[in-house]
Amino acid sequence: MNNELIYLPRLSDKLLDRKLHTSGAVLITGCKWCGKTMSAEQFAKSVVYMQDPDKSSSYLAMADTKPSLLLAGENPRLIDEWQMAPVIWDAVRYEVDRRRSQGQFILTGSAVPLDNATFHTGTGRISRMMMRTMSLFESNESNGSISLSALFNNKQEDGSVSKLSIEDISYLICRGGWPISLSMSSEYALDVARNYVDAIIEEDISRVDGIERNPQRVMTLLRSLSRNISTMATNSTILSDFGDSGTSMSIPTLDSYINALRRIFVIEDVPAWSPSMRSKTALRTSPKRNFVDPSIAAASLRIGPEKLLQDFNTFGFLFESLCVRDMRVYAQTNDGDVYHYRDKNELEADMIISLRDGRWAPVEVKLGQKQIEEAAAHLIKLSSKVNAEKMGNPSFMMILTAGEYAYKRADGVWVVPLGCLRD
Repeated sequence: MNNELIYLPRLSDKLLDRKLHTSGAVLITGCKWCGKTMSAEQFAKSVVYMQDPDKSSSYLAMADTKPSLLLAGENPRLIDEWQMAPVIWDAVRYEVDRRRSQGQFILTGSAVPLDNATFHTGTGRISRMMMRTMSLFESNESNGSISLSALFNNKQEDGSVSKLSIEDISYLICRGGWPISLSMSSEYALDVARNYVDAIIEEDISRVDGIERNPQRVMTLLRSLSRNISTMATNSTILSDFGDSGTSMSIPTLDSYINALRRIFVIEDVPAWSPSMRSKTALRTSPKRNFVDPSIAAASLRIGPEKLLQDFNTFGFLFESLCVRDMRVYAQTNDGDVYHYRDKNELEADMIISLRDGRWAPVEVKLGQKQIEEAAAHLIKLSSKVNAEKMGNPSFMMILTAGEYAYKRADGVWVVPLGCLRD
């Protein structure tokens, strides 16, 4: 059986290439197994793998005595999992200053080191980029006929068709965007996310800062976050699940566990959008709970594709998480970010795509066709409440679906299947 992993180009490759032309060094962060190393290898001319079991102890000894030895090699030089020896950060910063040239180093890291582990921020020397798991377009499962860039530039034509069925989407939620899973048969690909969750519970969450954490508590936390995914559930709601499971946890301890998950890039909540409104409106400022990949929630809940199809309530929340994952990848390519909106009157948008140049677009996520009319009305109402003089009118309004057809409605709202979307 040949499970050789073939490199599929990532949308973030273009961003990495640009940063290497404009910065002395680039830091790529993101969760384990998302493809950081393989992507960086496409650009690197020499590599140091800090986790190489045959050389790791020697590398760590070099870092303690003369870290510049680790930086000697053809550029760009990749230092993989640099946070194992945080002194490398300052060594890289110093070399960038000394050499005064671009594209010298690429650092990859699947964990954030302790705050006091480095001495300099790296501002002006080391640029940063976040890498996520693969979007459906990157894994060749979205046909890419609807472009986020074209929508923002009013150049998109309608009439596209997605080939993804609801059964396909259920499978893709549970499989996730892990590059290694694409080389496996569907029978085995689902195990990747489950293995990832097991690694979080048994090892990764404790290794990030050396604090031993109870595996049962970690599992309970992951399951609670999974049940509350795509919602603004409070910490009190999360804590109540611990009581139901027969365990207890204080708020400071909960914060410690959640912060550890953030530091290994497992949790990536959706922040609230705070636009200028036409009239005074109280906005909800809580973030929406989310993982970097929806398969983490499915694996934590021990839900497979067939079971997910039998629970459309959970399906809807996990589908929204899938849409957020992909939209984050596409927005990043367009120099943008993803937020959510909700006000005191419960008017909401599941996503707000906000570009750095000020352009923005509201997006609602709906599984089926029955909710399209209501979603369109919400988008139009929200757009009318935003102060256009300060924020500008939305570049477009979109309902992201699990359906088949992409088209622009008479009211200007786009209906787009996730299986048609790209950057």
